[in-house]
Amino acid sequence: MVGRYRAYPEYKPSGVEWLGDVPKHWDVSTRIKFISSLKGRLGWQGLKADEYIEEGPYVVSSAHFSEHKIQWDTCPHVSPERYELDRNIQLAEGDLLLMKDGAAMGKLAYVDNLPDKACLNSHLLLFRPRNSKNEPSYDTKFMYYFMQTDFFQGYIKVNGTGATFLGISQQAIGNFRLVFPSLIEQSQISAFLDHETGQIDALIAKQQRLIALLEEKRQAVISHAVTKGLNPSAPLRPSGIDWLGDVPEHWEVMNYRYATQIYRGKFGHRPRNDPSLYKGGTFPFIQTGDVAQADKYIENFKQTLNAKGASISQLFPAGTLVMAIAANIGDTAILNFEAYAPDSVVGFRPTAKVGLEFLRYSLLAALPALEKTSTQSTQANLNIDRIGSVQAAFPPLAEQEEISKHLDRMAEKHAALDSKAQSAITLLKERRTALISAAVTGKIDLRDWQAPAAATASTTDISKDEFA
Repeated sequence: MVGRYRAYPEYKPSGVEWLGDVPKHWDVSTRIKFISSLKGRLGWQGLKADEYIEEGPYVVSSAHFSEHKIQWDTCPHVSPERYELDRNIQLAEGDLLLMKDGAAMGKLAYVDNLPDKACLNSHLLLFRPRNSKNEPSYDTKFMYYFMQTDFFQGYIKVNGTGATFLGISQQAIGNFRLVFPSLIEQSQISAFLDHETGQIDALIAKQQRLIALLEEKRQAVISHAVTKGLNPSAPLRPSGIDWLGDVPEHWEVMNYRYATQIYRGKFGHRPRNDPSLYKGGTFPFIQTGDVAQADKYIENFKQTLNAKGASISQLFPAGTLVMAIAANIGDTAILNFEAYAPDSVVGFRPTAKVGLEFLRYSLLAALPALEKTSTQSTQANLNIDRIGSVQAAFPPLAEQEEISKHLDRMAEKHAALDSKAQSAITLLKERRTALISAAVTGKIDLRDWQAPAAATASTTDISKDEFA
């Protein structure tokens, strides 16, 4: 037995170092080029913006892949005439697509539920079985699962070439050596994996929904606390502000410009990655990514400026509340150290009657109101005037501190639940990977497997070690 599953009764050396022994009756001499039609199956090169139209055949690139599926609603369209120019890259149900170069090299998608005519954009390979005696040379789903394994993905990375733009050639892909069972057995293994990975994916989706609900609950709790307070019996009055609604009578409503000093980061030099601004630098330099990745405090930095770079940037003192106003708009964190920042970040230093912690929570709750003021030219962005014009409600300092501490405790509980859900997702994905690898490399014998009459939670007790 291998975990909950039987091993095959007899094995033989595969002759492939990374694979080891395989079931005795499996073919060990197959290469992808002998069983899959690959020649010329590369997508459009140099497709121009004016060739895209509102409706027509879909054009697929790896940017439209998500969880090994094509998100058809995100794909652009080309004219039927453009689609008909090359039949080699016209998609069919059951095709398998692979990104062959760049940062997404090895990214996969299985074509199912094809909504209409579709073709490939550049840098993708299309795999389709060759037919012999009216029978496909392999089960496409089996190949799809095989290509997800660390063995295949590792082969791609090791055999990729290019100094600045890594890619793998069609020839190298074609020479990859497969170890295949019969077509009937491939189909059986695919059916097993469809069932089992479907259950695992459902459990992952459940954890992802939990994370989304936790975030919604967190935002709702923050919004209620900074607009209504913690005393449900406190008398309220209309604020006249949509996002605030009724507020406690003793709270003060004012624009952010009167509650805090707001000052913008600075970095006017172009190009921004000019090495002369960074080489030998010792001055901490934070950007929007540092704000987004922080929890509550920014405690470290990845980039430094030298004296020349610092001279064209804006210094924020330690203890400054910072906010991203472009890209990941509205992300906030508190600086734990003195740092410079670009013009995509603003800093806040509250007045004497506003607490830093309360201001942070107030801005988090005000994000929908702030977003309404943002410009939408190429991407959403804010500026000091727009932020300063938004109104918020502020209780006395002692009450601000009480609310902030309450929200801190809530945030700790939320973070613990979120971490637990994220850990569950990680473990489920590891189980999924291990199960696929065991099935497609012959570590478990699934020839007698039958789909259960009703869905069960059988995957919840799978251990990664079962398939080692």
